[in-house]
Amino acid sequence: QVQLVESGGGLVQAGGSLRLSCAASGRTFSWYAMAWFRQAPGKEREFVSAISWTGGSTYYADSVKGRFTISRDNAKNTLYLQMNSLKAEDTAVYYCGKGHKKDWSGSLEVWGQGTLVTVSS
Repeated sequence: QVQLVESGGGLVQAGGSLRLSCAASGRTFSWYAMAWFRQAPGKEREFVSAISWTGGSTYYADSVKGRFTISRDNAKNTLYLQMNSLKAEDTAVYYCGKGHKKDWSGSLEVWGQGTLVTVSS
Protein backbone atom coordinates (compact mmCIF):
# COMPACT_ATOMS: atom_id res chain seq x y z
CA GLN A 1 0.00 0.00 0.00
CA VAL A 2 1.40 3.39 -1.02
CA GLN A 3 1.71 5.99 1.72
CA LEU A 4 1.84 9.69 0.86
CA VAL A 5 3.37 12.57 2.80
CA GLU A 6 2.87 16.17 1.67
CA SER A 7 5.21 19.05 2.48
CA GLY A 8 5.92 22.59 1.39
CA GLY A 9 2.88 24.38 2.71
CA GLY A 10 3.10 27.62 4.65
CA LEU A 11 2.20 31.28 4.77
CA VAL A 12 2.78 33.39 1.68
CA GLN A 13 1.65 36.81 0.51
CA ALA A 14 -0.73 37.19 -2.37
CA GLY A 15 1.17 37.10 -5.63
CA GLY A 16 3.83 34.83 -4.18
CA SER A 17 4.79 31.24 -4.95
CA LEU A 18 5.05 27.92 -3.18
CA ARG A 19 6.01 24.44 -4.28
CA LEU A 20 4.29 21.51 -2.67
CA SER A 21 5.83 18.06 -2.64
CA CYS A 22 4.26 14.66 -2.06
CA ALA A 23 6.64 11.84 -1.22
CA ALA A 24 5.36 8.33 -1.83
CA SER A 25 6.53 5.11 -0.28
CA GLY A 26 6.37 1.82 -2.14
CA ARG A 27 7.37 0.70 -5.59
CA THR A 28 4.08 1.32 -7.39
CA PHE A 29 4.08 5.12 -7.40
CA SER A 30 5.06 5.30 -11.06
CA TRP A 31 2.26 2.94 -12.15
CA TYR A 32 -0.59 5.30 -11.32
CA ALA A 33 -1.98 8.74 -12.00
CA MET A 34 -1.61 11.21 -9.16
CA ALA A 35 -3.53 14.32 -8.20
CA TRP A 36 -3.84 17.28 -5.90
CA PHE A 37 -7.06 18.28 -4.18
CA ARG A 38 -7.69 21.07 -1.69
CA GLN A 39 -10.19 21.91 1.01
CA ALA A 40 -10.78 25.47 2.15
CA PRO A 41 -12.34 26.23 5.54
CA GLY A 42 -16.06 25.56 5.45
CA LYS A 43 -15.97 24.18 1.90
CA GLU A 44 -15.94 20.79 0.29
CA ARG A 45 -12.76 19.20 -0.98
CA GLU A 46 -12.17 20.14 -4.62
CA PHE A 47 -10.01 18.95 -7.48
CA VAL A 48 -6.93 21.04 -8.27
CA SER A 49 -4.77 19.10 -10.71
CA ALA A 50 -3.89 15.61 -11.91
CA ILE A 51 -1.13 13.93 -13.89
CA SER A 52 -0.91 10.62 -15.71
CA TRP A 53 1.58 7.91 -14.79
CA THR A 54 4.24 9.10 -17.24
CA GLY A 55 3.51 12.78 -16.76
CA GLY A 56 2.45 13.02 -20.38
CA SER A 57 -1.06 14.24 -19.57
CA THR A 58 -1.97 16.91 -17.06
CA TYR A 59 -5.30 18.31 -15.93
CA TYR A 60 -6.20 21.49 -14.06
CA ALA A 61 -9.18 23.10 -12.46
CA ASP A 62 -10.15 26.32 -14.23
CA SER A 63 -9.42 28.27 -11.06
CA VAL A 64 -5.71 27.37 -11.12
CA LYS A 65 -5.04 26.97 -14.85
CA GLY A 66 -2.09 29.09 -15.93
CA ARG A 67 -0.91 29.60 -12.34
CA PHE A 68 -0.24 26.08 -11.05
CA THR A 69 1.92 23.37 -12.60
CA ILE A 70 1.81 19.71 -11.63
CA SER A 71 4.78 17.43 -12.25
CA ARG A 72 6.23 14.17 -11.03
CA ASP A 73 9.60 12.53 -10.69
CA ASN A 74 9.07 8.78 -10.79
CA ALA A 75 12.71 8.08 -9.99
CA LYS A 76 12.23 9.96 -6.71
CA ASN A 77 8.66 8.77 -6.06
CA THR A 78 7.64 12.39 -5.69
CA LEU A 79 4.75 14.50 -6.94
CA TYR A 80 4.97 18.29 -7.11
CA LEU A 81 2.66 21.26 -7.38
CA GLN A 82 4.25 24.58 -8.31
CA MET A 83 1.90 27.36 -7.32
CA ASN A 84 2.49 30.86 -8.68
CA SER A 85 0.53 34.10 -8.48
CA LEU A 86 -1.19 32.86 -5.36
CA LYS A 87 -4.47 34.41 -4.31
CA ALA A 88 -6.24 34.58 -0.97
CA GLU A 89 -8.82 32.14 -2.33
CA ASP A 90 -6.08 29.52 -2.76
CA THR A 91 -5.91 29.23 1.03
CA ALA A 92 -6.69 25.62 1.88
CA VAL A 93 -5.33 22.32 3.05
CA TYR A 94 -3.80 20.64 0.01
CA TYR A 95 -3.92 16.86 -0.33
CA CYS A 96 -2.10 14.64 -2.76
CA GLY A 97 -3.51 11.33 -3.78
CA LYS A 98 -2.93 8.22 -5.85
CA GLY A 99 -5.34 7.29 -8.60
CA HIS A 100 -6.76 3.92 -9.52
CA LYS A 101 -5.31 3.73 -13.01
CA LYS A 102 -2.39 4.90 -15.12
CA ASP A 103 -4.45 7.71 -16.59
CA TRP A 104 -6.55 10.11 -14.55
CA SER A 105 -9.99 8.66 -13.85
CA GLY A 106 -11.37 11.29 -11.52
CA SER A 107 -10.96 9.62 -8.17
CA LEU A 108 -8.28 8.63 -5.70
CA GLU A 109 -7.78 5.52 -3.62
CA VAL A 110 -4.99 6.73 -1.33
CA TRP A 111 -4.76 10.18 0.28
CA GLY A 112 -2.02 12.01 2.10
CA GLN A 113 -2.57 13.84 5.39
CA GLY A 114 -2.53 17.29 3.83
CA THR A 115 -0.42 20.44 4.06
CA LEU A 116 -1.81 23.88 4.87
CA VAL A 117 -1.32 26.77 2.47
CA THR A 118 -2.28 30.21 3.72
CA VAL A 119 -2.23 33.18 1.36
CA SER A 120 -2.43 36.59 2.99
CA SER A 121 -3.96 39.45 1.05
